[in-house]
Amino acid sequence: MRKTAVITGSSSGIGKAIAMELSTQGWFVILHGRSESAHLQETQNQINARGGRTAVEVCDLANSDSLEAFVDSTWAINDGVQAWINAAGGDVLTGAWRSRSLIEKLQYLLAVDVTATLMLSRMIGSKMKTSFETGQAAGDESVRDGEGSSGFFSILNMGWDQAAQGMEGESGELFATTKGAIMAMTRSLAQSLAPAVRVNCVAPGWIKTAWGNDASDYWSKRACDESLMNRWGTPEDVASVASFLCSDAASFISGQVVPINGGFRFSK
Repeated sequence: MRKTAVITGSSSGIGKAIAMELSTQGWFVILHGRSESAHLQETQNQINARGGRTAVEVCDLANSDSLEAFVDSTWAINDGVQAWINAAGGDVLTGAWRSRSLIEKLQYLLAVDVTATLMLSRMIGSKMKTSFETGQAAGDESVRDGEGSSGFFSILNMGWDQAAQGMEGESGELFATTKGAIMAMTRSLAQSLAPAVRVNCVAPGWIKTAWGNDASDYWSKRACDESLMNRWGTPEDVASVASFLCSDAASFISGQVVPINGGFRFSK
């Protein structure tokens, strides 16, 4: 059975890397973007060119009224979803958002990162839990084979490694607020959806995505200095951990927040 994964925010960055990695592991991946874009199409083309199988769904996660239809549509593509990865996040560090006010940035991040993550997780989690319980009650062959057993369904969220300890400045305050909320909600969702669905969270550190590519010398040095590996992380570093947490090999891991930062260096 080829399992299906939905990766929100998979047109670029960490979301794209996760989609690419899961595809190499044999998953059918449903890509997501806020709207149709050349980047989203490029991700699909790259996966298809390597023999992967994909579908594309678009949804503006800032619009809470559109979330239920998005979940229903993705579930219907292959009659179920086994892994849901909430990789989408509001970018307030680059482009036009960089010059917006603090309150505008906060409201946007709360809508895209926090509200959408919670609502999508609850909606898809409900479908997964019903599928699990129905399959068990019916003695479904997939349950006896282990495919519908506890640990099979998975939700993965995106936190931040410094949310718990804090970081100075406006960006630190914004992301500690929103990513800290996601990390906390992950633990509660894991309680609510067990044993049908595992819910975990990765907490990336300094990962070289769009902002990192244009970071100043100060921030580049800080990124390297604050990692025991003395380097920036890459989207692929996050993707490899995400792939493991969605796999059967992680069937006994739930309610966890996993830092991906090369080991945080508290002083140097």
